[in-house]
Amino acid sequence: MYRPCFEMLIQVLRQQTTLQNLRYLTLEEQVMIFVYVISQKATNRMAMEDWQHSGSTISVVFTRICKAIASLSQTFIKPPNFDAIPDEIRWNPKYYPYFQNCVGAIDGTHIAAHAPADLANNFRGRKSTVTSNMLAICSFDMLFTYVVTGWEGAVHDSRVLTTQLEDPTSGFPHPPPGKYYLVDSGYSNKPWFLAPFRNVPYHLRDARRTAGGINGPIELFNYRHASLRNCIERCFGVLKARFPILRYMTNFSLIRQREIAMCCCVLHNFIRLHNRGDPLFDRYGIDEVMPHSDSDSDDDVSSSSGTARDQGANSRNDNNFANDMRDRIMFEMYLNYN
Repeated sequence: MYRPCFEMLIQVLRQQTTLQNLRYLTLEEQVMIFVYVISQKATNRMAMEDWQHSGSTISVVFTRICKAIASLSQTFIKPPNFDAIPDEIRWNPKYYPYFQNCVGAIDGTHIAAHAPADLANNFRGRKSTVTSNMLAICSFDMLFTYVVTGWEGAVHDSRVLTTQLEDPTSGFPHPPPGKYYLVDSGYSNKPWFLAPFRNVPYHLRDARRTAGGINGPIELFNYRHASLRNCIERCFGVLKARFPILRYMTNFSLIRQREIAMCCCVLHNFIRLHNRGDPLFDRYGIDEVMPHSDSDSDDDVSSSSGTARDQGANSRNDNNFANDMRDRIMFEMYLNYN
């Protein structure tokens, strides 16, 4: 974060929160302590030594800044303009007009967590590590438009999404009729959510290993779907590269861990909006970049009970409509490809 961007963040915090200078700490120093901890995965003791303040002061400062930045989530994490065609689609012949009704991409990612011993098994994901599951929607210019944090790592992505859809208080940004989000094979293909074809190479790295290149309309659809949906993976790549605390969470309460993840997403969007020359965004801003994905999108996981429940929640007519729309996109794309 460059200095002008940092100064703008301080101005926003003064105007939109109750944060002020403390007796011996300016607001600027308080925010710098918070950013230091989340970007250096620093413990309380490390922050004490580097900033020369007591452990209690570091803890109080971290908590108040964390709550304040998390409170800005509705200001900086907002739904996209559903009426506009994203420039990343409109001006790219690979995607337009096939994905002109697409408004974003959805995926989940696992972030490191600390859980009490009696709850640890609920937070153990596929890799047996203690994690929490975060569901996010992003636009194609790498801005988060919806974020849910704090789910146990053992919960499948599709269950998180289904729960948010069924909860009228979740604030989930439902697109208008005809619009949809891109999802991976861990989710069902249904209205509002366009999934790839299963049992066919999908991920960019898989398509590029295929001998002879693209083979048939399904592979072409999956390849371009993956290329466009890759923006959510790149968002997660930037987020975890900038804030290593998401990969090495220290011993905070579960509530605080949820707030920390939300703060990182708020700061991600703030930097994206006000610091366009940011080197991390430049590095991950190309759709050819393929950061490691830890979502529940593998074929063996996509058939889990979480996805089965997700499929059972849809009527057969809705599924047929979504499948027909996907088929139309696929054949139109392949017709213009040859």
